Amino acid sequence: MRVARGEGKLSERRACGLAGIARGSVRYERQRDDRALRARMKDLAAKRPRFGYRRLHVLLWREKKEDGTMRWQVNHKRVYRLYREEGLAMRRKAKKRLRSEARTPLDLPTPANQVWTMDFTHDSMANGRKFHTLNLMDGYSREALAIEVDTSLPGARVAGVLERRKQERGMTAKIMVDNGPEFLSRVVDQWAYENGVEFLFNDSPSVV
Repeated sequence: MRVARGEGKLSERRACGLAGIARGSVRYERQRDDRALRARMKDLAAKRPRFGYRRLHVLLWREKKEDGTMRWQVNHKRVYRLYREEGLAMRRKAKKRLRSEARTPLDLPTPANQVWTMDFTHDSMANGRKFHTLNLMDGYSREALAIEVDTSLPGARVAGVLERRKQERGMTAKIMVDNGPEFLSRVVDQWAYENGVEFLFNDSPSVV
């Protein structure tokens, strides 16, 4: 229709008549209230500053209503459009402030196996080659559950360590981590989702 009117220099009435299309159909613009979806996307993006629109789309699809149905039935194209319109693609990690900020206190675990903590450390060998260690600890007993050492520890290795600990001692409900790329990988995120585990990111202003 735009080609007929633009290149053919036809009026809207004439172009619609030739195409057999009602003028009302051409003028129709779908009305959709995206305010709730936009607000939820911004909330998720604030809590997961390194997640792009595809990862946010996965989080939206996972959310359920009380009756078990999907809360957000949206495709990735719509999420991408809103993602761009809200400027979420231009996010930058906020610089650390010198003054301390009040944070939502975490409830201390009372039994063992309620909360695990994970972090990475790194060092260099005598030949200068760097290595990393993945440290998994029980938040209550402070027991070292696992120490994985290698020159590279991608997300698949992290998920493998968690799966082995689950098989040996049962599953925890929460794992406190930082925002390192290994903990934000799709593999680890999917493992946590499938096992009903909540990640608590300790550099966020509030508990996620």
